Amino acid sequence: MRPILKSNKLDEVCYEIRGPALERARQMEDDGHKIIKLNIGNLAVFGFDPPDEIVQDMIRNLHGAAGYTDSKGMFAPRKAVMHYTQEKNISGVKIDDIYLGNGASELIVMAMQGLLNNGDEVLVPAPDYPLWTAAVSLAGGNPVHYVCDEQAGWTPDIADMRKKITPNTRAIVVINPNNPTGALYSRDVLLEIVELARQHGLIVYADEIYDKTLYDDAEHVSMASLADDVLFVTLNGLSKNYRSCGYRAGWMVVSGEKRHAKDYIEGLNMLASMRLCANAPGQFAIQTALGGYQSIADLVAPGGRLTRQRDLAHKLLTDIPGVSCVKPKAALYMFPRLDPKIYPIADDQQFICELLSEEKVLLVQGTGFNWIAPDHFRLVFLPNSDDLTDACGRIARFLDGYRRRHSR
Repeated sequence: MRPILKSNKLDEVCYEIRGPALERARQMEDDGHKIIKLNIGNLAVFGFDPPDEIVQDMIRNLHGAAGYTDSKGMFAPRKAVMHYTQEKNISGVKIDDIYLGNGASELIVMAMQGLLNNGDEVLVPAPDYPLWTAAVSLAGGNPVHYVCDEQAGWTPDIADMRKKITPNTRAIVVINPNNPTGALYSRDVLLEIVELARQHGLIVYADEIYDKTLYDDAEHVSMASLADDVLFVTLNGLSKNYRSCGYRAGWMVVSGEKRHAKDYIEGLNMLASMRLCANAPGQFAIQTALGGYQSIADLVAPGGRLTRQRDLAHKLLTDIPGVSCVKPKAALYMFPRLDPKIYPIADDQQFICELLSEEKVLLVQGTGFNWIAPDHFRLVFLPNSDDLTDACGRIARFLDGYRRRHSR
């Protein structure tokens, strides 16, 4: 028989967060090893439970969750999202502008499938959340990575972004707060990006899934609140702020200059109908979550669990010789840099596999987030303080041995 091959549309698609290193970790677990997994922001496994009122409302409504819903989602949760956009100062959003999805991830793929023809380009940050790059590629487009400047707190390099715009560019992706760096962008930076989109007639895709996971009294500015003459597609959901990853409850909001986007919106409606609907139990969680007590505020407050763990991980990592790290202002991650003079890494995926084999700690290499050099990795700071201290100690021990081996 001839070999059965995957579609060539997947040739440029990768998702290293669940890539080869995770497969190796699973094999090691099957062999009886205990692995500390710092590769994914899966809050529940680290003891971050969703608000109880969300769980109880889902249970109470399960009897009504067996049928299909409207293809865009139920009215009540979409109304709650509409009110949320008003709180974020996004004007002109109506119920029909809101799409509920099986997490924001499904909606990212849908948004790209509805927009791109073969050869169209989308500006995506480097480093990025790799689903964006994968979704652009899968839709037949070309992801073009603009650099975020580590020396400027990982903010987008506007000059780099500007020079990468071509006649084929259709959109700009902005991940704010940022995964993997934990950066939070200022209003001034966001306004510069909006101006670029205005000048070149581009759509802005604003991934704001961590908009409440903010530290040190930081404030998040929603991009779609900054203009009404640019088309914005804003994505958010319950996974992170409400510790509800498995509920797969996300939303997408189309706002701003919609008059010239009628055909694109028709395409989104078609794609929403084709998948029939988002899962109904997850939809029942949205209204309660957005209207209830925002317990994320306790976790990110001074002395809150997430803040303590961020501070601890940052100190432990930056105490290691040759390791530097911009302290995250938001989200659940940090993106440390390994000084190439001290850690001459040629293949950072192999580096991560060596760390896994020697110390039983699973991270994701920087190039897995489309970073330009093999000198970073992403760490999830969700484990409790004792486990986080253990994990960072193992990383320090591995790096000490790496330095010794490569200093000879």
